Amino acid sequence: MSDKDTTPAPDSPDAPNAATPEDDLVTTSHSITVKRRKLNYTATTGRVVLREEVVEDGKFQGLRPRAEVFLTAYTADDGDPATRPVVFAFNGGPGSASVWLHLGLFGPRRVVSGDAGEPVPPPYELVDNAETLLAHSDLVFIDPVSTGYSRAAEGEQPGRFHGFQGDVESVGEVIRLWTSRNGRWLSPKFLAGESYGTTRAAALAEHLQQRHGMYLNGLVLISAVLDFATLDFNEGNDLPYSLFLPTYAAIAHHHGLHGDRELADVLAEAEEFAAEDYPWALARGSRLTDEERAGVVARLAALTGLSEDYVDRVDLRIEHVRFFTELLRPRRRTVGRLDGRFTGWESDYGRELFSEDPSYSAILGPYSAALNHYARVELGYESDLPYEIISRAVHPWSYKEFEGAHVTVANKLAAAMRANPHLKVHVAFGYHDGATPYYAAEHVLAHLKVPRELAENVESAYYPAGHMMYVHEESRVQQSKDIAAFVRTASNR
Repeated sequence: MSDKDTTPAPDSPDAPNAATPEDDLVTTSHSITVKRRKLNYTATTGRVVLREEVVEDGKFQGLRPRAEVFLTAYTADDGDPATRPVVFAFNGGPGSASVWLHLGLFGPRRVVSGDAGEPVPPPYELVDNAETLLAHSDLVFIDPVSTGYSRAAEGEQPGRFHGFQGDVESVGEVIRLWTSRNGRWLSPKFLAGESYGTTRAAALAEHLQQRHGMYLNGLVLISAVLDFATLDFNEGNDLPYSLFLPTYAAIAHHHGLHGDRELADVLAEAEEFAAEDYPWALARGSRLTDEERAGVVARLAALTGLSEDYVDRVDLRIEHVRFFTELLRPRRRTVGRLDGRFTGWESDYGRELFSEDPSYSAILGPYSAALNHYARVELGYESDLPYEIISRAVHPWSYKEFEGAHVTVANKLAAAMRANPHLKVHVAFGYHDGATPYYAAEHVLAHLKVPRELAENVESAYYPAGHMMYVHEESRVQQSKDIAAFVRTASNR
């Protein structure tokens, strides 16, 4: 008997005690009536195991489980699956599960969450979504690692997925696996992302092309953030102050601070000032004369609804959370960051920054209750894990790939469009979105490094609501129509 220890290392694929997770997908059958037509569909929900090829000392050691990613897929029972479009959807954060797009806009079931000034009390309600995108495309909702029910595999470090590149690669692997296992390489394929999900989607478009040769038909970018320099209020970066201004004006208008003026007129004035005189004034700094400064202060106060004294005290630079806290201070209210139409209360109206976003607080309860009920009771997936709507475990999020530079994926989106001139892009904006302002995204899109003929592949849609514009009923119905039309057209079928 040899004294040599031949027991495999704990992290070896051959270790007897190594975790060997398997997919735990559950399949159920459903139907919904859309425009007087019965649509039969199959829902598949659960976790798929992501495995990585292991090579040690130049020898292939097999596949090692790295993560278990939760998804929910909907496929229509009728039609040719090889030619039917499929949309892969996710939210942002980083750290957000896909529940918002799933139960707010695209899925066959949706939560009734209420709207600004019309909160819905618990318990909440799920109803059929007659405007579901499933009528036009199959759907796959993906929860990135550490969100929803997704987790790193046993013994693995979650942090490897908590960063820009690790996130892109893991979500890209889910898309590749689902496409291959379901025979969908010849289907028209789309990515739909919201907020940081648009950052992910733009990077994925390039990654899927370069890594797997998977060319997409289109991207749906909802509340887009493609260049963080347009959003980061850092010392020495004056760009966000101008780009947030039209959104401030829209929110002030909603709360009655522009009298009976039309929103379009207010936005036109704010955009003109944000494009010309305001950035000029910020760039002048102390070179502004007293008269010039007084004129800028007056214009900013009139557009934003803030007092001239406040605008002057913050040196013409209105940071966004300070704005949401200050705007309705005389009324003892705060306004929402995700959606400036919402208002909330504070315990202390002398504070500079609000303690919570009232627009997020208003929708967290309905979406959380709906998903936890829906996954277990209607889709048949059971887990004792908490469903992480917004996971704080992903922070600090790593942007090591951008060390020494600001985070941007505009170059990746442009590269994907140049390599695939058939790639279409639909961008959805909410006028009252104080997290990813529409004018900031417009600024980035106007600077995409693509020829003019490819710039025409980008279309835009605007809604009188916020970050999750679909919580506003009229916007939800119209947005559903707009995205369905985009998918049909971009499918080239």
